[in-house]
Amino acid sequence: MALPVLLQGFQGYSRLFRAALLHNYRRGYRNINTSCCRGCSIYTTDPIDLSEPTFDKILIANRGEIACRVMRTARKMGIRTVAIHSDVDSNAPHVKLADEAVCVGTAQARDSYLRMDRIIQAIQDTGAQAVHPGYGFLSENAGFVEHLEKLGVAFIGPSAAAITGMGDKLESKRLAMAANVNTIPGFDGIVKDADDCVGIAGQIGYPVMIKASAGGGGKGMRVAWTETEAREGFRLAQQEAASSFGDDRILLEKFVDNPRHIEIQVLGDKQGNAIYLNERECSIQRRNQKVIEEAPSVFLDDTTRAAMGEQAVALAKQIGYSSAGTVEFLVDSKRNFYFLEMNTRLQVEHPITEYITGVDLVHQMIRVAKGHTLKLSQSDIGIRGWAIESRVYAEDPFKNFGLPSIGRLSQYQEPLHLPNVRCDSGVEEGSDISIYYDPMICKLVCHGHDRKEAIERSIKALDAYVIRGVTHNIPLLRDILTESKFISGDISTNYLPEVYPDGFKGKQLSHREQIELCALLASIHVKDSERSRVFTGSQHNTSNTTRIPSNYSLVAVFAGLEIPCTVTCTPSSYQVNVGGETVTVDKNFNLATPLIEANIDDNHQETVQLINLGTAGEIRIRYKGTAFQSRVLTDSSHRLLSRIPEKPKIDQSKQVLSPMPGLVKSIACKAGDMVAEGQELCVIEAMKMQNSLAAAASGKVKAVNVKEGETVEEEQVLVELE
Repeated sequence: MALPVLLQGFQGYSRLFRAALLHNYRRGYRNINTSCCRGCSIYTTDPIDLSEPTFDKILIANRGEIACRVMRTARKMGIRTVAIHSDVDSNAPHVKLADEAVCVGTAQARDSYLRMDRIIQAIQDTGAQAVHPGYGFLSENAGFVEHLEKLGVAFIGPSAAAITGMGDKLESKRLAMAANVNTIPGFDGIVKDADDCVGIAGQIGYPVMIKASAGGGGKGMRVAWTETEAREGFRLAQQEAASSFGDDRILLEKFVDNPRHIEIQVLGDKQGNAIYLNERECSIQRRNQKVIEEAPSVFLDDTTRAAMGEQAVALAKQIGYSSAGTVEFLVDSKRNFYFLEMNTRLQVEHPITEYITGVDLVHQMIRVAKGHTLKLSQSDIGIRGWAIESRVYAEDPFKNFGLPSIGRLSQYQEPLHLPNVRCDSGVEEGSDISIYYDPMICKLVCHGHDRKEAIERSIKALDAYVIRGVTHNIPLLRDILTESKFISGDISTNYLPEVYPDGFKGKQLSHREQIELCALLASIHVKDSERSRVFTGSQHNTSNTTRIPSNYSLVAVFAGLEIPCTVTCTPSSYQVNVGGETVTVDKNFNLATPLIEANIDDNHQETVQLINLGTAGEIRIRYKGTAFQSRVLTDSSHRLLSRIPEKPKIDQSKQVLSPMPGLVKSIACKAGDMVAEGQELCVIEAMKMQNSLAAAASGKVKAVNVKEGETVEEEQVLVELE
């Protein structure tokens, strides 16, 4: 049967059903699969037209969540997909989701996802007509685009000229000025060395931003407030730039103090049309990488939004931009805005724009790459509700707001049962998080009618997110969403150091929260005790008459506190008395599931996670995002335990430990050297970020336990002092 006739026969069916029908028709299948991407119902502004010509097959030159994201839209459009992967990614979700998969090398990105020759060979071998680069890797590599053009393969992104113009920060600034876009004062040239950096910084005036000319994603960037910081920042930024981009050119510009980072999403076609899809607030960052984004921005008014959007479109037209792209601005307290850079690719945070505009950006990128004219005009783009994206990373937020963590996801459960929640992920239970790639687990996107509702849904979703096997940053994400400055919208790129000047320490419990946590811990302990007695009775007493006490006198130990409490059991609840205050916890929770939905005092519900229920009263519970290691004991057990002397703490001032898994990039000392407190001893690289490790005390180097290029584990002893 001809395709048009086949589709006409299903005119009364849903668009999704027809998309699945088309997809399977092109694949030659007879069984219909109606599955589609999560969150697809939001794409209503310009829905997919199944009768519009498109590619038969595209290759996604990426991995992880963005590869899965592109594949889901391609599947809805009836397009076959090809995945590439390294050997360690052979069983990854993006490989399973694709119609075909090709291994392009070994674990290191430079030997696989950055191997242009092997990717081009995969394109030729599979007959892919187009390539979507995702973000990172080759997404902004003009040479890759030129190779594809020679092969007659479409690049689902902008032209090589646009990538070249915007990829170099010096050239992009010149082009922005030519398009009458506001720019930041700075040095319009390449910084030669550390001395040159200090001299230019003095002319511009501190603080200055030291940044890689070919940089992006926060790599190769340092802020310097003094000459010393300028020298150190230049060296580390140059090393990161060389490692991440193969280009160590550095430039300087004035650092806008207390700025907001707000970006404008643009979309252009090959016929010269361009529109903007409003803004994203991306100010909450650590090490110049975004943590939480939202759309729209609470700070912009209609006039500023329009001005920023118009300038972004002017720049896009100046360089003949076709595809989705993002123009990033710094905005000061008076809503003055300055061009920062243009990302000539899909951004990590694009889902929040899709939520508030109803536009599927991947769909639009594919249409434009095929040569279609945009159907959308500026008047079609509105703002509907509010969306917040929380970047869930395999990171330890207690270490510099997030140093990478590696391991296997022994348990993984996304909160997709909640309304208006979208999880863009490229992992599943059993997936490995390694040192070779970005530690992102998922982009958690929540939508609401207004900002308050979007925040509330984000908090509920984070509470219901189960991740075991790696350390993750949910404690920090959740704490930000409940923090007063964030709730009021009083944020900037300095948010994290301002709100957490001593680093993130976890949830700081109020008096009432301490009482409720104590009540929850006591209730879990008692329920476990009741369960154990019933089980024991059923084994040894055929009449099952084992007596369960109705009252317990306990001591809950957590967060440095020792809180006595008593529990009275009723048929339906636990009545927990804590310091004269009584908290009622319903009995209808289940210890066999990781999530406990606890009804408290019949007026609110807390979603907590039971991470571990150990022997001797040990309970590890995640409460309001933060994991608390606790112990619940009887009065007599607590008295006995208090008599046991504490284990003496080991002095670690004479040891340099690796704060995370990574590679030893350089070593600046050897056995026998005298070093001063604060002197750099080695540099560890993880996920292309350089981390300088210094001596905590002055002394003589006793031993250097690692070599350059060696892989190290978290807490591994790297250097020892006498």
